[in-house]
Amino acid sequence: MTLPQGLILAVLFFTVVFFIWGRWRHDVVALLSLGACVLVGVVPTDVAFDGFSHPAVITVACVLVLSFSLQSTGAIDVVAHRLAPKKGSPTLTIAALTGLAAVMSAFMNNVGAMALLMPVAIQLASRLGIAPGQVLMPVAFGAILGGMTTLIGTPPNLIVAGFRSEYAEQSFGMFSFTPVGAAVALGGVLFLAAVGWRLVPVRERVDADSFDTGRYLTEVRVVQGGKAEGLTIWELEKALEDSDAQLLGMVREGERVITPHWNKKLQAGDLLMIEAEPENLSQMLQAIGLRLLENVRPAKEDESELCEVKSVEPLAEGGAEHSSASSPQPEPTEAVRKFGGKWFDRRVTVSSDRTLRGLQVGMKDPSQEQKETPRGSDSSEIVLVEMVVLPDARLVGQTAQDLKLRSRHGLNLLAISRGGKQSIERLRRTKIAAGDVILMQGEPDRLASFASNFGCLPLAERTIRVPSRRRALLATLIMLFAVGGAAFGLMPAALSFGAGVVAIMALRLLPLRQVYESIDWSVVVLLAALIPVAGAMSTTGAADWLANGLLEYVAQGHTLIALALILILSMTLSDFMNNAATAAVMCPIALSAAQQLGVNPDAYLMGVAVGASCAFLTPIGHQNNTLILGPGGFRFGDYWKLGLPLEVIVIAIALVLLPIVWPL
Repeated sequence: MTLPQGLILAVLFFTVVFFIWGRWRHDVVALLSLGACVLVGVVPTDVAFDGFSHPAVITVACVLVLSFSLQSTGAIDVVAHRLAPKKGSPTLTIAALTGLAAVMSAFMNNVGAMALLMPVAIQLASRLGIAPGQVLMPVAFGAILGGMTTLIGTPPNLIVAGFRSEYAEQSFGMFSFTPVGAAVALGGVLFLAAVGWRLVPVRERVDADSFDTGRYLTEVRVVQGGKAEGLTIWELEKALEDSDAQLLGMVREGERVITPHWNKKLQAGDLLMIEAEPENLSQMLQAIGLRLLENVRPAKEDESELCEVKSVEPLAEGGAEHSSASSPQPEPTEAVRKFGGKWFDRRVTVSSDRTLRGLQVGMKDPSQEQKETPRGSDSSEIVLVEMVVLPDARLVGQTAQDLKLRSRHGLNLLAISRGGKQSIERLRRTKIAAGDVILMQGEPDRLASFASNFGCLPLAERTIRVPSRRRALLATLIMLFAVGGAAFGLMPAALSFGAGVVAIMALRLLPLRQVYESIDWSVVVLLAALIPVAGAMSTTGAADWLANGLLEYVAQGHTLIALALILILSMTLSDFMNNAATAAVMCPIALSAAQQLGVNPDAYLMGVAVGASCAFLTPIGHQNNTLILGPGGFRFGDYWKLGLPLEVIVIAIALVLLPIVWPL
């Protein structure tokens, strides 16, 4: 081994370690790897950033834009909802939904396909009477399988096609991956539908019914001359933090205020809705000088509904009723339900399918459409919405305090679920992670805007939104022409899809800002940074050295064993690091192995493509796996129970077909 070979292998080793460690984002790790290669001299400075002009990188960015245009115009929504199964047995239903996910992900971003089908999957699981995860995991895996069937289905295929162009006159075409990829996807979908969904651990999804948003919802009155009178909302919340309590809203003179301004001063007679733990309740009331409501007859008839309320409303399901008042407490009247009971009391609304799951962003609760709202309030509804945090969302790593949810966005964060467990301690200081399910409260328009801007997916069933049939049709036609241009060799894939993006912009199917926002720049940077690193493995001879060791000590010169080894190694790496990074690392090794054995390198590159696209053992191997972590209530060790037999099936089918379709 030469010094340059040792240096590039050392850099590659630490790169893989940092990918698996996951402390830093994959694009940051890739840039550090590229920087290290430049510093040690294995990547010349004048080619360090050539990866940004690589056709694969350009194609990935363009495909993401075109995929997003199909989503935003509603074209894919229509397809998903019309083709999604409405009835049938669990096997047939899961087969249809998983097959639909595979077909969609062949021509669009597979994370986008999963995001569109996730609410449908949760609804179908409820109808079938099975755990949501038993539908979510097969659909997520089906979307991953579908990505390997076309050139644009997943970034690893584009990386592999780029390496093929180094030794052949042209790279792989649009449907070069289809013979093997479609057979693997079909076998995988059939297994998932017939047997696989039964292997998924049964975890009850942490939805709003089981969110623990605080044991007590307390309604208190600001007493004249008390400590609380004259305090600002900011001062009140600071005082509440000491008792781990949270202000959920207030009523002043019949006006309901869900997110009072931080500088608003409390007045005598204000009604406050406070969430607190039972053991901290007494301490909180004494420290701030607030009084639990009693059953007091009001002076004015029109205020009677606001005064006749419970002192303490217990939220624990199935538990005994608790109250600090000695006398029996009356049921909340309708006006109080609209503010307190309707949106906060689980037994009134959150357990109601009609109210939460049927409540779509922008819809009003049908039970309240014809009823008056309190005097001075606006006509907008306050709703509870569950959202799952998407991978690489802007929310990841931030807290409710960092985001200033109440003052800046007019929203309340009521609960966080992570891996099937609820977090209720110091909720405002809990850092949000990818895959978390968060329970948000606020006006529908604000919630929809927040979900869109910060990368969250509402889990309630959504309406089919087609802003314009013309826009949806144009987006579909542009995608078809781009695919056709690349498939029939009319122009290179990068140019064909680039022309599609230009058409999207020229016809204003997307606002220019969204064109750039739809690109996952972390993936673009990852690919652009690792392409020169992969090139250094070839130029230094490190790939030849690794391939020679694998062939001599493991494969022992057998071409089929070498193919299996490359496939399994790619699959294993992909379970712990980004699949595009896996393809970039494994392609030079596959090419070198094929050269030393004197066989057709196409089969080995296709083995890398299949293996890099099959990350089924961990929640971190693929973004789809992370996406279902919270909604399915899964744990880290749940994935391999279905993923391992699925990977065995993939290996068996691929090893039979690869030598046939791409003869060695």
